[in-house]
Amino acid sequence: MNKEELTSGLVSIVMPCYNGEQFIDETIKSVLNQTYQKWELLVIDDGSRDSSASIVQNYAKDDQRIRLIQQQNAGSAAARNNGIRQSKGQYLALLDSDDIWLPGFLDSQVRFIRQKGSICVCSSYLRIDEQSNEIMRPVMAKAIITSKDMQSVDYVGCLTGLYDQSKYGKIYLKEELKSLLDDYAFWIDAISLEGKAYGNPKILAEYRVRKNSLTGNKKKLIKKHYHFYRNYLKQNALRSSFSVLKWGIDGLIKYL
Repeated sequence: MNKEELTSGLVSIVMPCYNGEQFIDETIKSVLNQTYQKWELLVIDDGSRDSSASIVQNYAKDDQRIRLIQQQNAGSAAARNNGIRQSKGQYLALLDSDDIWLPGFLDSQVRFIRQKGSICVCSSYLRIDEQSNEIMRPVMAKAIITSKDMQSVDYVGCLTGLYDQSKYGKIYLKEELKSLLDDYAFWIDAISLEGKAYGNPKILAEYRVRKNSLTGNKKKLIKKHYHFYRNYLKQNALRSSFSVLKWGIDGLIKYL
């Protein structure tokens, strides 16, 4: 972590992008449509081979709050860290290039984080398919999320998280996790600073569920979660197995 001069009230939105031309236009428009307008959008193009960069560049020409940062392909964790390093806002939000914010997202979350006097908040959200149709039930935010809660289940929907960088400084993602569960580790680190975060019950975002997403490989994901609990959180074998079971049950409830 490091502390530096940050702009009060400014939200730095860090958006990694790799071959995101299919959805990034819709995602950027959802940022432009925010009722809270004090933001900067840092789009980190992680070596895309499609037209993602040119789409972002067209928006950047018309709005100085949007910045395109290009790098060689290094994974989403490295891309996010690149954006975080260059962020200037008091608040940090991580938004993927295929997810959507409803127009009142930033306004509601900035008010909520100030109301709670917290450094970390999240919100409830909808799930949509690749055609932007709503699917399944909304995911409702847990009212209070403690560090202990986060030891088994990631209760922070990454697209809804807001972290106040002004008190403890910037937090970076763990690139050694190879861009899988690195966002989970990020929110664990954020919440551990004061021991709790708060969940806004309002539905403020739309998470896109994609058929070919990496998280669709359930066997691989179970293994990754076990190693995450065992090696990153330093849980013993029994506790790690219990954490995987709890995560699995939570996933069944969420997705079925």
